[in-house]
Order: sequence, then structure tokens, then C-alpha cells
Amino acid sequence: MNRRDLFTFMFKKKETKKFIVRPPYFANEEQFGVDCITCEGRCSVVCPEKIITILEDKTPALNFSFSGCTYCDECALICPNETLKLIEKKKINITVSIDTTLCMSWQNTMCFSCKDPCIDDAIFFDGIFKPTISHDKCTNCGFCIKVCPSNAIVYSQVISNQK
Repeated sequence: MNRRDLFTFMFKKKETKKFIVRPPYFANEEQFGVDCITCEGRCSVVCPEKIITILEDKTPALNFSFSGCTYCDECALICPNETLKLIEKKKINITVSIDTTLCMSWQNTMCFSCKDPCIDDAIFFDGIFKPTISHDKCTNCGFCIKVCPSNAIVYSQVISNQK
């Protein structure tokens, strides 16, 4: 067992989210996925990060357990029914934050697990401790979520989308 696995084992697991995180290429949640039934999940097959899962209702959702979203556009490009469209590209509809009660760095243990994969350089440290996320820079890609050994990176649903 490596060090990251040990810390992950020691800390509690995240609760299952009670909302669905969609790919960042749709206009309206109420009309989302009406035509998804006919496409057989093409978006999940082309996703290079393999984070798109197809739900029971045949619609796509993002799962940050494995990786994050690079906003590569592949899922929108392959969507035959235009449920996902390039012209609707926006930030993923979540807010990413750090639970300071779980974060090892906030407990004075050196850890940079969240900063290393941050492709937007949106995570800042006060010296070598106390990371914070700049929401101006963060694109909600989710790369930091899976790598946190203490499950301190959490996300919540945003009610309105930003383009």
C-alpha cells in the first residue's frame, strides 16, 4: 500500500452527491437528454478522460472519481442529436471547494496533491499550508477531486450556468 492509499483509507469517504453533473455543452437541464435514448452513449465512448457515464435514463453525467474534464469538445462533436453543442460550452455547473476540516494541509501536514493536477493553476497555498481555490481561475474541471487523499475536495451544485 502506498502513502496516498494509506491516507485515503484512513479518512472518511465522500458522500454520494444528490445531483447530476452534466457535460459542459448543453443549454437547458429541463430539455436535456430528450434525444439521448437513440444515440447509445457515444459521448461516453469518445471522452478521453473516461469521466462520462450514461445513467439509467440514457443521459450523460460526469463522474470525477477517475479524472477531470479537459473541455476537449469531443462529446459535443460526436453528439448526433445536438443534446451537447459546442455553442453551449460553459463551465461545468459545480463549485469546487476545500473542506478545511478534512484537508491534510489545513491540519499542518504537507500535501500538494490538489495543486499538482490543477490545469488552471487555481489552487493557492499560504506558504506550504492552507490551500484555497481561486474561483475566478477555477474551471470546475474536477482534476483535483480524485487525487485528494483525504477527500477534502468537495463540490456542490450551482443553480445558474455561466458561459
